[in-house]
Amino acid sequence: MQTLPDGVRLEPGRGGLRRLVVETAAATAEIYLHGAHVTQFQPRGHEPVLFVSERSWFEPGKPIRGGVPICFPWFGARQDGRPGAGHGFARLHDWELVSAAAGAEGVEIGLRFAANATTRAEWPGEFVADFRVRVGAALGMELTVRNAGAEPLRIEEALHTYLAVSDARQVGITGLAGTEYLHTVGTPRVETEGTAPIRITAETDRIYRNTRATCVVDDPGWRRRLVIEKSGSDSTVVWNPWIAKAKAMVDFGDAEWPAMLCIETCNVREQAVVIAPGQAHAMGAVIRVA
Repeated sequence: MQTLPDGVRLEPGRGGLRRLVVETAAATAEIYLHGAHVTQFQPRGHEPVLFVSERSWFEPGKPIRGGVPICFPWFGARQDGRPGAGHGFARLHDWELVSAAAGAEGVEIGLRFAANATTRAEWPGEFVADFRVRVGAALGMELTVRNAGAEPLRIEEALHTYLAVSDARQVGITGLAGTEYLHTVGTPRVETEGTAPIRITAETDRIYRNTRATCVVDDPGWRRRLVIEKSGSDSTVVWNPWIAKAKAMVDFGDAEWPAMLCIETCNVREQAVVIAPGQAHAMGAVIRVA
């Protein structure tokens, strides 16, 4: 790999895990090689864009709670009935740093994770996953998965983004009006989103289907809007654990839930992606403060 550009350094982070610290004229960011996990993005002069729990593990083999976990090759519980870590194994392994360069739009980091003996013991897919992170006035992320095997590769994937908000009970989410979603809290049921902004008033876990729409989080407490644009993604998940679930998660503070809201760029369940041998699929998100 080439020498790191000015404003980028590789150093031990929390728990001794290696992280990249990026400082540009427009923003600062942190990216852990463990899970290729973006844990911090903050444009100059603004509040942080990403939330990370104070109780998160920063340990090998455990996920980081917050930031932008990469869910791959499945989302949530494994759907084929076999055992496996929640949200897949990509966020539990170290990724290889393959590139780092400065350009007109900021600094771009490239990380890679490929099938190996450990992944093959859990899941038979042959893959090469590349994750590009661009740090500038906006945070750009793109996950590209190439099928390196001889059989079609079916994957679920998500950029499970934890947004920092002043108070989840006060924000409004727009962009998903008229979209069908699976409501997964309690008895699963399918509903259609109305025209009013989405409000968080209880535990919320919704998979919005067949949507490539841009979402906007209007946060009056911090007098800002977070705009989440996406590409190559046909699903959007909106999640907040609320009171009881927050208390049940050992790596999440009991009172932290008002400070975060997940708007996840993904392809899950019916929108899972099938990649032909030798082909690749790219999914991306750009997050900016407006």
